[in-house]
Amino acid sequence: MAKSSNKDYFGLGRILSIILAIIPVTSWLLGAITRFKEGKIVAGIIRLVFGFTIVWIIDLVLMILNGKIMRLLNI
Repeated sequence: MAKSSNKDYFGLGRILSIILAIIPVTSWLLGAITRFKEGKIVAGIIRLVFGFTIVWIIDLVLMILNGKIMRLLNI
């Protein structure tokens, strides 16, 4: 089994994370919670505001390809 500690969505398995990323509401909430959990307050707020736009599509593609969400801001 692959290392799950470096994966997003609380270290859940890849298939479960992809399923959660497909659903827009869970992707929006879990993406923001993940960024807040990392201590990136500004990035979490931006995800809450713009999470239903192109960010959701980019997160979905990146979750399928490498198991991580987009990290545009490291603030």
